[in-house]
Amino acid sequence: MRTTILAVLLAVLAAMLPATAAQAAVPAITVPPAGGHGFPFLAAAEDLGSFGYTENEYFLSGTATAYAKSGLWTSSGRWDVRPTTRADYRTRLLVRRPSDPAKFNGTVVVEWLNVSAQLELSPDYWFLRDELLRQGYAWAGVSAQAVGVNGGLGDIAGLRGWDPARYGSLVHPGDAYAYDIFSQAGQALRSPDGPDPLGGLEVTTLLADGESQSAGFMTTYANAVQPVARVYDGLMIHSNSAVASPISGRLVDILTMPNPSRIRTDSAVPVFVVLTETDVPGASAARQPDTGRVVHWELAGTAHGDQWAFDLGGPTLRKSVGSAAPQPDCAAGSAPFNDGPGHYAMNAALRSLTTWAQGGPRPAKGALLNTDLRDRSTGLAVGGIRLPDVAVPTRTLSGERDTTDSGVFCGLYGARDPWNGDADAWDQHDAGDPSDPSFPRTTEPVLSRLYPTTADYVAKVQAAAQSSVTAGHLLPEDAAVIVAAARASGVGG
Repeated sequence: MRTTILAVLLAVLAAMLPATAAQAAVPAITVPPAGGHGFPFLAAAEDLGSFGYTENEYFLSGTATAYAKSGLWTSSGRWDVRPTTRADYRTRLLVRRPSDPAKFNGTVVVEWLNVSAQLELSPDYWFLRDELLRQGYAWAGVSAQAVGVNGGLGDIAGLRGWDPARYGSLVHPGDAYAYDIFSQAGQALRSPDGPDPLGGLEVTTLLADGESQSAGFMTTYANAVQPVARVYDGLMIHSNSAVASPISGRLVDILTMPNPSRIRTDSAVPVFVVLTETDVPGASAARQPDTGRVVHWELAGTAHGDQWAFDLGGPTLRKSVGSAAPQPDCAAGSAPFNDGPGHYAMNAALRSLTTWAQGGPRPAKGALLNTDLRDRSTGLAVGGIRLPDVAVPTRTLSGERDTTDSGVFCGLYGARDPWNGDADAWDQHDAGDPSDPSFPRTTEPVLSRLYPTTADYVAKVQAAAQSSVTAGHLLPEDAAVIVAAARASGVGG
Protein backbone atom coordinates (compact mmCIF):
# COMPACT_ATOMS: atom_id res chain seq x y z
CA MET A 1 0.00 0.00 0.00
CA ARG A 2 2.81 2.39 0.98
CA THR A 3 4.57 1.62 -2.28
CA THR A 4 1.42 2.46 -4.25
CA ILE A 5 0.91 5.75 -2.39
CA LEU A 6 4.59 6.68 -2.90
CA ALA A 7 4.34 5.91 -6.59
CA VAL A 8 1.27 8.12 -6.92
CA LEU A 9 2.99 10.98 -5.06
CA LEU A 10 6.06 10.71 -7.25
CA ALA A 11 3.88 10.77 -10.37
CA VAL A 12 2.10 13.89 -9.16
CA LEU A 13 5.39 15.62 -8.38
CA ALA A 14 6.79 14.69 -11.78
CA ALA A 15 3.74 16.19 -13.46
CA MET A 16 4.35 19.47 -11.62
CA LEU A 17 7.95 19.79 -12.78
CA PRO A 18 8.93 21.82 -15.88
CA ALA A 19 9.54 19.94 -19.10
CA THR A 20 13.16 19.06 -19.71
CA ALA A 21 14.99 17.28 -22.48
CA ALA A 22 15.49 14.29 -20.20
CA GLN A 23 11.72 14.07 -19.61
CA ALA A 24 11.06 14.27 -23.37
CA ALA A 25 8.05 16.60 -23.21
CA VAL A 26 6.96 16.26 -26.82
CA PRO A 27 3.70 17.85 -27.97
CA ALA A 28 1.25 16.03 -30.19
CA ILE A 29 1.55 16.96 -33.85
CA THR A 30 -1.38 17.21 -36.24
CA VAL A 31 -1.98 18.61 -39.71
CA PRO A 32 -4.25 21.69 -39.87
CA PRO A 33 -7.34 21.91 -42.05
CA ALA A 34 -7.10 23.81 -45.34
CA GLY A 35 -9.14 26.71 -44.00
CA GLY A 36 -10.59 29.66 -45.87
CA HIS A 37 -7.36 30.85 -47.48
CA GLY A 38 -6.03 27.43 -48.37
CA PHE A 39 -2.51 28.27 -47.22
CA PRO A 40 -0.73 29.09 -43.93
CA PHE A 41 -0.23 32.59 -42.61
CA LEU A 42 3.23 33.75 -43.77
CA ALA A 43 3.29 31.17 -46.58
CA ALA A 44 6.21 32.10 -48.83
CA ALA A 45 5.25 34.13 -51.88
CA GLU A 46 8.25 32.89 -53.84
CA ASP A 47 8.38 29.45 -55.45
CA LEU A 48 10.26 27.42 -52.85
CA GLY A 49 10.07 24.40 -55.13
CA SER A 50 12.45 26.11 -57.54
CA PHE A 51 15.02 26.03 -54.74
CA GLY A 52 14.34 22.38 -53.97
CA TYR A 53 12.32 23.24 -50.84
CA THR A 54 8.89 22.38 -49.54
CA GLU A 55 6.72 24.29 -47.04
CA ASN A 56 4.23 22.74 -44.63
CA GLU A 57 2.42 23.72 -41.47
CA TYR A 58 1.65 21.67 -38.37
CA PHE A 59 -0.24 22.14 -35.13
CA LEU A 60 1.47 21.41 -31.79
CA SER A 61 -0.69 20.50 -28.80
CA GLY A 62 0.41 19.92 -25.24
CA THR A 63 0.64 21.29 -21.73
CA ALA A 64 3.10 24.11 -21.13
CA THR A 65 4.75 25.23 -17.91
CA ALA A 66 5.16 28.85 -16.80
CA TYR A 67 8.33 29.84 -14.94
CA ALA A 68 9.10 32.33 -12.18
CA LYS A 69 12.35 33.71 -10.84
CA SER A 70 14.18 31.61 -8.30
CA GLY A 71 16.70 33.50 -6.22
CA LEU A 72 18.25 36.84 -7.11
CA TRP A 73 18.59 37.74 -10.79
CA THR A 74 21.56 39.98 -11.58
CA SER A 75 23.14 41.41 -14.71
CA SER A 76 25.38 38.32 -14.97
CA GLY A 77 22.54 36.41 -16.63
CA ARG A 78 22.95 33.44 -14.30
CA TRP A 79 19.24 33.16 -13.68
CA ASP A 80 17.45 30.28 -11.99
CA VAL A 81 13.76 29.55 -12.44
CA ARG A 82 11.10 27.47 -10.77
CA PRO A 83 7.95 26.02 -12.36
CA THR A 84 4.63 27.60 -11.48
CA THR A 85 1.36 26.94 -13.29
CA ARG A 86 0.61 24.71 -16.26
CA ALA A 87 -1.85 25.25 -19.09
CA ASP A 88 -2.96 23.47 -22.22
CA TYR A 89 -2.08 25.02 -25.56
CA ARG A 90 -2.33 24.42 -29.27
CA THR A 91 -0.14 26.48 -31.60
CA ARG A 92 1.42 26.14 -35.01
CA LEU A 93 4.79 25.40 -36.59
CA LEU A 94 5.61 26.58 -40.13
CA VAL A 95 8.38 24.46 -41.69
CA ARG A 96 10.52 24.90 -44.80
CA ARG A 97 12.92 22.08 -45.60
CA PRO A 98 14.81 20.53 -48.50
CA SER A 99 12.64 18.19 -50.57
CA ASP A 100 15.60 15.90 -51.21
CA PRO A 101 16.97 14.38 -47.97
CA ALA A 102 20.43 14.33 -49.54
CA LYS A 103 20.39 18.14 -49.66
CA PHE A 104 19.65 18.54 -45.93
CA ASN A 105 22.71 19.67 -43.96
CA GLY A 106 21.34 18.33 -40.65
CA THR A 107 20.68 21.73 -39.04
CA VAL A 108 17.30 23.24 -38.23
CA VAL A 109 16.96 26.95 -37.46
CA VAL A 110 13.95 27.45 -35.16
CA GLU A 111 12.77 31.07 -35.24
CA TRP A 112 10.65 32.63 -32.51
CA LEU A 113 8.24 34.53 -34.77
CA ASN A 114 8.15 38.27 -34.12
CA VAL A 115 4.88 39.95 -33.08
CA SER A 116 5.96 43.60 -32.66
CA ALA A 117 3.55 44.62 -35.45
CA GLN A 118 0.71 42.75 -33.69
CA LEU A 119 0.89 39.99 -36.28
CA GLU A 120 3.53 37.38 -36.97
CA LEU A 121 6.67 38.20 -38.94
CA SER A 122 9.72 36.07 -39.75
CA PRO A 123 12.50 38.71 -39.98
CA ASP A 124 15.44 36.36 -39.58
CA TYR A 125 14.16 34.01 -42.26
CA TRP A 126 14.30 37.02 -44.59
CA PHE A 127 17.75 38.12 -43.41
CA LEU A 128 19.11 34.56 -43.62
CA ARG A 129 17.17 33.29 -46.62
CA ASP A 130 20.09 32.96 -49.07
CA GLU A 131 22.26 31.01 -46.65
CA LEU A 132 19.39 28.81 -45.50
CA LEU A 133 18.39 27.73 -49.00
CA ARG A 134 21.82 27.35 -50.58
CA GLN A 135 23.26 25.33 -47.68
CA GLY A 136 20.34 22.96 -47.13
CA TYR A 137 19.13 24.11 -43.73
CA ALA A 138 15.61 23.46 -42.52
CA TRP A 139 13.76 26.40 -41.00
CA ALA A 140 10.84 26.34 -38.58
CA GLY A 141 8.82 29.36 -37.43
CA VAL A 142 7.12 28.97 -34.05
CA SER A 143 3.96 30.84 -33.06
CA ALA A 144 5.30 31.19 -29.53
CA GLN A 145 3.43 34.28 -28.34
CA ALA A 146 -0.22 34.94 -27.60
CA VAL A 147 -0.60 38.01 -29.82
CA GLY A 148 0.29 35.99 -32.89
CA VAL A 149 -2.42 33.44 -32.12
CA ASN A 150 -5.13 35.46 -30.37
CA GLY A 151 -4.58 38.90 -31.88
CA GLY A 152 -3.77 42.23 -30.28
CA LEU A 153 -4.14 45.90 -31.16
CA GLY A 154 -3.72 45.53 -34.92
CA ASP A 155 -6.21 45.02 -37.72
CA ILE A 156 -5.33 41.31 -37.98
CA ALA A 157 -6.99 39.47 -35.10
CA GLY A 158 -4.23 36.89 -34.81
CA LEU A 159 -4.16 33.57 -36.61
CA ARG A 160 -7.59 32.72 -35.19
CA GLY A 161 -9.16 35.83 -36.66
CA TRP A 162 -7.29 35.68 -39.96
CA ASP A 163 -8.61 32.24 -40.81
CA PRO A 164 -11.08 30.83 -38.25
CA ALA A 165 -11.65 27.72 -40.34
CA ARG A 166 -7.95 26.87 -40.22
CA TYR A 167 -6.86 28.29 -36.89
CA GLY A 168 -10.03 28.45 -34.80
CA SER A 169 -8.93 25.49 -32.66
CA LEU A 170 -5.66 27.14 -31.59
CA VAL A 171 -5.30 27.97 -27.89
CA HIS A 172 -2.63 30.20 -26.37
CA PRO A 173 -2.81 30.66 -22.58
CA GLY A 174 -0.44 33.68 -22.48
CA ASP A 175 3.22 34.61 -22.84
CA ALA A 176 4.18 33.20 -19.46
CA TYR A 177 3.97 29.85 -21.26
CA ALA A 178 5.76 31.01 -24.43
CA TYR A 179 9.18 29.86 -23.24
CA ASP A 180 8.09 26.28 -22.67
CA ILE A 181 6.03 26.27 -25.87
CA PHE A 182 9.22 27.20 -27.72
CA SER A 183 11.11 24.39 -25.97
CA GLN A 184 8.43 21.88 -26.87
CA ALA A 185 8.51 23.01 -30.50
CA GLY A 186 12.20 22.07 -30.57
CA GLN A 187 11.40 18.73 -28.99
CA ALA A 188 8.74 18.09 -31.62
CA LEU A 189 11.35 18.52 -34.33
CA ARG A 190 13.73 16.11 -32.62
CA SER A 191 11.20 13.44 -31.65
CA PRO A 192 7.87 13.96 -33.39
CA ASP A 193 4.69 12.55 -31.85
CA GLY A 194 2.57 12.36 -34.98
CA PRO A 195 3.35 13.49 -38.54
CA ASP A 196 7.04 14.36 -38.84
CA PRO A 197 7.46 18.06 -39.71
CA LEU A 198 10.84 17.23 -41.23
CA GLY A 199 9.63 14.30 -43.29
CA GLY A 200 12.12 11.87 -41.79
CA LEU A 201 15.18 14.13 -42.06
CA GLU A 202 17.72 13.35 -39.35
CA VAL A 203 18.46 16.35 -37.13
CA THR A 204 22.03 16.75 -35.96
CA THR A 205 21.92 20.40 -34.83
CA LEU A 206 19.01 22.47 -33.54
CA LEU A 207 19.51 26.25 -33.37
CA ALA A 208 17.17 28.70 -31.62
CA ASP A 209 16.83 32.15 -33.16
CA GLY A 210 15.00 35.41 -32.54
CA GLU A 211 15.22 38.98 -33.87
CA SER A 212 14.20 42.28 -32.26
CA GLN A 213 11.35 41.75 -29.78
CA SER A 214 11.86 38.01 -30.12
CA ALA A 215 15.53 38.53 -29.28
CA GLY A 216 14.49 39.93 -25.91
CA PHE A 217 12.66 36.67 -25.21
CA MET A 218 15.62 34.75 -26.61
CA THR A 219 17.94 36.48 -24.11
CA THR A 220 15.78 35.31 -21.21
CA TYR A 221 15.48 31.90 -22.82
CA ALA A 222 19.27 31.59 -23.08
CA ASN A 223 19.84 32.65 -19.48
CA ALA A 224 16.95 30.99 -17.65
CA VAL A 225 15.17 28.35 -19.73
CA GLN A 226 17.73 26.66 -21.97
CA PRO A 227 19.75 25.55 -18.90
CA VAL A 228 16.74 23.56 -17.63
CA ALA A 229 15.10 22.61 -20.93
CA ARG A 230 18.36 21.67 -22.73
CA VAL A 231 16.64 21.50 -26.10
CA TYR A 232 18.81 23.61 -28.41
CA ASP A 233 22.44 23.22 -29.45
CA GLY A 234 23.07 26.93 -29.98
CA LEU A 235 21.23 30.25 -29.86
CA MET A 236 21.22 33.29 -32.17
CA ILE A 237 20.15 36.57 -30.56
CA HIS A 238 19.73 39.21 -33.28
CA SER A 239 19.08 42.85 -32.39
CA ASN A 240 18.22 42.63 -28.71
CA SER A 241 18.31 45.54 -26.27
CA ALA A 242 20.11 45.96 -22.98
CA VAL A 243 17.17 44.56 -20.96
CA ALA A 244 15.76 41.07 -21.51
CA SER A 245 12.05 40.22 -21.67
CA PRO A 246 10.31 39.27 -18.41
CA ILE A 247 10.04 35.60 -17.52
CA SER A 248 6.39 36.32 -16.63
CA GLY A 249 5.64 37.29 -20.23
CA ARG A 250 4.03 40.53 -19.00
CA LEU A 251 5.52 43.67 -20.56
CA VAL A 252 5.04 45.69 -17.38
CA ASP A 253 7.42 43.34 -15.56
CA ILE A 254 10.33 44.47 -17.71
CA LEU A 255 10.91 47.00 -14.93
CA THR A 256 11.87 44.09 -12.67
CA MET A 257 14.48 42.68 -15.07
CA PRO A 258 18.20 43.28 -14.51
CA ASN A 259 19.44 46.34 -16.37
CA PRO A 260 21.65 45.51 -18.17
CA SER A 261 20.83 41.87 -18.92
CA ARG A 262 24.01 40.17 -20.10
CA ILE A 263 24.37 36.61 -21.40
CA ARG A 264 25.47 34.05 -18.84
CA THR A 265 29.03 32.93 -19.51
CA ASP A 266 28.55 29.43 -18.11
CA SER A 267 26.09 28.40 -20.83
CA ALA A 268 26.42 24.79 -21.92
CA VAL A 269 25.72 25.81 -25.52
CA PRO A 270 27.08 28.70 -27.62
CA VAL A 271 25.21 32.00 -27.81
CA PHE A 272 25.82 34.46 -30.67
CA VAL A 273 24.62 38.07 -30.26
CA VAL A 274 24.47 40.17 -33.44
CA LEU A 275 23.65 43.89 -33.25
CA THR A 276 23.00 46.28 -36.12
CA GLU A 277 24.00 49.91 -35.97
CA THR A 278 20.42 50.78 -35.02
CA ASP A 279 20.60 48.51 -31.96
CA VAL A 280 23.92 49.57 -30.45
CA PRO A 281 22.78 52.74 -28.61
CA GLY A 282 20.07 50.81 -26.79
CA ALA A 283 22.08 47.64 -26.22
CA SER A 284 25.60 48.88 -25.47
CA ALA A 285 25.04 48.85 -21.70
CA ALA A 286 24.90 45.04 -21.92
CA ARG A 287 28.21 44.70 -23.75
CA GLN A 288 30.45 41.96 -22.44
CA PRO A 289 33.77 40.41 -23.48
CA ASP A 290 33.62 37.41 -25.79
CA THR A 291 34.08 34.09 -24.02
CA GLY A 292 34.19 30.45 -24.96
CA ARG A 293 30.38 30.45 -24.99
CA VAL A 294 29.35 34.01 -25.93
CA VAL A 295 30.32 36.01 -29.04
CA HIS A 296 29.10 39.49 -29.89
CA TRP A 297 29.12 41.31 -33.27
CA GLU A 298 28.29 44.96 -33.99
CA LEU A 299 27.72 45.75 -37.65
CA ALA A 300 28.59 49.17 -39.08
CA GLY A 301 26.31 50.60 -41.75
CA THR A 302 23.39 48.27 -41.01
CA ALA A 303 19.84 48.69 -39.73
CA HIS A 304 17.46 46.79 -37.48
CA GLY A 305 15.17 46.32 -40.47
CA ASP A 306 16.45 47.19 -43.92
CA GLN A 307 15.66 47.30 -47.62
CA TRP A 308 16.70 43.67 -48.10
CA ALA A 309 14.35 42.31 -45.45
CA PHE A 310 11.57 44.69 -46.52
CA ASP A 311 11.78 43.65 -50.16
CA LEU A 312 12.02 39.94 -49.40
CA GLY A 313 9.30 39.89 -46.77
CA GLY A 314 6.90 42.26 -48.52
CA PRO A 315 5.45 39.79 -51.06
CA THR A 316 4.93 37.17 -48.36
CA LEU A 317 3.06 39.64 -46.15
CA ARG A 318 0.96 40.89 -49.04
CA LYS A 319 0.05 37.32 -49.91
CA SER A 320 -1.32 36.82 -46.41
CA VAL A 321 -2.80 40.21 -45.49
CA GLY A 322 -2.77 42.39 -48.59
CA SER A 323 -2.99 46.11 -47.84
CA ALA A 324 -3.05 45.40 -44.08
CA ALA A 325 0.66 44.54 -44.20
CA PRO A 326 2.51 46.72 -41.65
CA GLN A 327 4.39 49.68 -43.12
CA PRO A 328 7.28 51.70 -41.64
CA ASP A 329 5.41 54.89 -42.66
CA CYS A 330 8.46 57.07 -43.17
CA ALA A 331 7.79 60.71 -44.03
CA ALA A 332 7.33 61.48 -47.71
CA GLY A 333 10.50 62.81 -49.29
CA SER A 334 12.76 61.42 -46.56
CA ALA A 335 15.82 59.29 -47.24
CA PRO A 336 15.26 55.69 -48.41
CA PHE A 337 15.81 52.66 -46.22
CA ASN A 338 19.27 51.38 -45.36
CA ASP A 339 20.36 48.84 -48.01
CA GLY A 340 23.56 47.85 -46.26
CA PRO A 341 25.24 44.50 -45.69
CA GLY A 342 23.22 43.21 -42.73
CA HIS A 343 22.08 40.06 -44.53
CA TYR A 344 25.64 39.21 -45.57
CA ALA A 345 26.81 39.43 -41.95
CA MET A 346 23.89 37.32 -40.78
CA ASN A 347 24.74 34.63 -43.35
CA ALA A 348 28.27 34.47 -41.96
CA ALA A 349 26.98 34.46 -38.39
CA LEU A 350 24.65 31.53 -39.07
CA ARG A 351 27.35 29.41 -40.66
CA SER A 352 29.76 30.25 -37.83
CA LEU A 353 27.19 29.41 -35.15
CA THR A 354 26.37 26.11 -36.85
CA THR A 355 30.03 25.12 -36.91
CA TRP A 356 30.49 26.28 -33.32
CA ALA A 357 27.45 24.35 -32.08
CA GLN A 358 28.82 21.23 -33.75
CA GLY A 359 32.06 21.49 -31.77
CA GLY A 360 34.04 23.64 -34.19
CA PRO A 361 35.92 26.88 -33.47
CA ARG A 362 34.36 29.93 -31.90
CA PRO A 363 33.32 32.62 -34.43
CA ALA A 364 35.63 35.51 -35.15
CA LYS A 365 35.60 38.53 -32.89
CA GLY A 366 34.49 41.95 -34.08
CA ALA A 367 35.40 45.52 -33.12
CA LEU A 368 32.96 47.63 -31.11
CA LEU A 369 30.90 50.21 -32.97
CA ASN A 370 30.84 53.88 -31.97
CA THR A 371 27.54 55.35 -33.17
CA ASP A 372 28.28 58.64 -31.40
CA LEU A 373 31.28 59.26 -33.65
CA ARG A 374 30.82 59.55 -37.41
CA ASP A 375 33.37 60.18 -40.11
CA ARG A 376 32.75 63.80 -41.10
CA SER A 377 33.54 63.16 -44.77
CA THR A 378 31.24 60.16 -45.24
CA GLY A 379 28.66 60.23 -42.44
CA LEU A 380 29.52 56.61 -41.61
CA ALA A 381 29.78 55.41 -38.02
CA VAL A 382 33.24 54.53 -36.72
CA GLY A 383 34.35 51.06 -35.67
CA GLY A 384 32.39 47.82 -35.75
CA ILE A 385 32.51 45.08 -38.37
CA ARG A 386 32.93 46.83 -41.72
CA LEU A 387 31.95 44.78 -44.75
CA PRO A 388 32.81 46.06 -48.27
CA ASP A 389 29.76 48.36 -48.55
CA VAL A 390 31.17 50.27 -45.57
CA ALA A 391 34.91 49.75 -46.11
CA VAL A 392 34.70 50.92 -49.75
CA PRO A 393 31.65 53.20 -49.59
CA THR A 394 29.61 54.76 -52.37
CA ARG A 395 26.83 56.12 -50.13
CA THR A 396 26.18 56.91 -46.51
CA LEU A 397 24.66 53.93 -44.72
CA SER A 398 23.20 54.67 -41.32
CA GLY A 399 21.31 52.69 -38.73
CA GLU A 400 19.62 55.89 -37.62
CA ARG A 401 17.23 58.28 -39.33
CA ASP A 402 15.16 61.35 -38.62
CA THR A 403 11.67 60.16 -37.70
CA THR A 404 9.93 63.52 -37.63
CA ASP A 405 6.40 63.08 -39.02
CA SER A 406 7.07 59.34 -39.47
CA GLY A 407 5.46 56.15 -38.22
CA VAL A 408 6.54 54.28 -35.12
CA PHE A 409 8.57 51.69 -37.06
CA CYS A 410 10.31 54.05 -39.49
CA GLY A 411 13.41 54.52 -37.33
CA LEU A 412 14.14 50.78 -37.39
CA TYR A 413 14.93 50.87 -41.11
CA GLY A 414 17.89 53.22 -40.96
CA ALA A 415 18.75 55.30 -44.01
CA ARG A 416 20.93 55.51 -47.09
CA ASP A 417 22.11 58.58 -48.96
CA PRO A 418 23.72 58.21 -52.41
CA TRP A 419 26.67 60.50 -53.04
CA ASN A 420 25.41 62.55 -55.94
CA GLY A 421 26.44 66.10 -55.17
CA ASP A 422 23.69 66.75 -52.61
CA ALA A 423 21.07 66.40 -55.33
CA ASP A 424 18.46 64.59 -53.22
CA ALA A 425 15.48 66.24 -51.56
CA TRP A 426 16.73 65.23 -48.13
CA ASP A 427 20.23 66.68 -48.65
CA GLN A 428 19.50 69.71 -46.47
CA HIS A 429 22.48 69.44 -44.10
CA ASP A 430 20.20 68.86 -41.14
CA ALA A 431 18.88 65.99 -39.02
CA GLY A 432 17.14 64.44 -42.02
CA ASP A 433 20.32 64.31 -44.10
CA PRO A 434 22.15 61.00 -43.45
CA SER A 435 25.38 62.24 -45.07
CA ASP A 436 25.46 65.45 -43.06
CA PRO A 437 23.04 65.38 -40.12
CA SER A 438 24.64 68.11 -38.02
CA PHE A 439 26.64 71.36 -38.10
CA PRO A 440 29.16 72.27 -39.56
CA ARG A 441 28.04 71.80 -43.17
CA THR A 442 29.90 69.11 -45.13
CA THR A 443 29.26 68.20 -48.75
CA GLU A 444 29.06 64.61 -49.95
CA PRO A 445 32.18 62.84 -51.24
CA VAL A 446 32.77 62.85 -54.99
CA LEU A 447 32.89 59.27 -56.29
CA SER A 448 35.15 60.05 -59.25
CA ARG A 449 37.77 61.40 -56.86
CA LEU A 450 37.48 58.45 -54.51
CA TYR A 451 37.65 55.93 -57.36
CA PRO A 452 39.32 57.38 -60.49
CA THR A 453 38.44 54.30 -62.56
CA THR A 454 36.04 51.38 -62.36
CA ALA A 455 39.05 49.07 -62.17
CA ASP A 456 40.28 50.99 -59.14
CA TYR A 457 36.90 50.67 -57.44
CA VAL A 458 36.60 46.97 -58.18
CA ALA A 459 40.13 46.33 -56.91
CA LYS A 460 39.32 48.08 -53.64
CA VAL A 461 36.08 46.10 -53.25
CA GLN A 462 37.92 42.84 -53.97
CA ALA A 463 40.53 43.63 -51.34
CA ALA A 464 37.87 44.56 -48.76
CA ALA A 465 35.86 41.44 -49.53
CA GLN A 466 38.87 39.19 -49.16
CA SER A 467 39.80 40.90 -45.90
CA SER A 468 36.28 40.31 -44.56
CA VAL A 469 36.34 36.66 -45.62
CA THR A 470 39.73 36.18 -43.98
CA ALA A 471 38.45 37.83 -40.79
CA GLY A 472 35.46 35.45 -40.71
CA HIS A 473 32.81 38.14 -41.15
CA LEU A 474 31.82 37.38 -44.76
CA LEU A 475 31.23 34.14 -46.64
CA PRO A 476 33.13 33.46 -49.89
CA GLU A 477 29.85 33.01 -51.79
CA ASP A 478 28.68 36.46 -50.72
CA ALA A 479 32.07 38.01 -51.44
CA ALA A 480 31.73 36.81 -55.03
CA VAL A 481 28.27 38.42 -55.28
CA ILE A 482 29.61 41.71 -53.90
CA VAL A 483 32.55 41.81 -56.33
CA ALA A 484 30.31 40.98 -59.30
CA ALA A 485 28.00 43.84 -58.31
CA ALA A 486 30.97 46.21 -58.11
CA ARG A 487 32.03 45.25 -61.65
CA ALA A 488 28.53 45.96 -62.95
CA SER A 489 28.05 49.18 -60.97
CA GLY A 490 29.78 51.63 -63.28
CA VAL A 491 31.32 53.35 -60.23
CA GLY A 492 34.66 55.00 -61.00
CA GLY A 493 35.98 57.61 -63.39
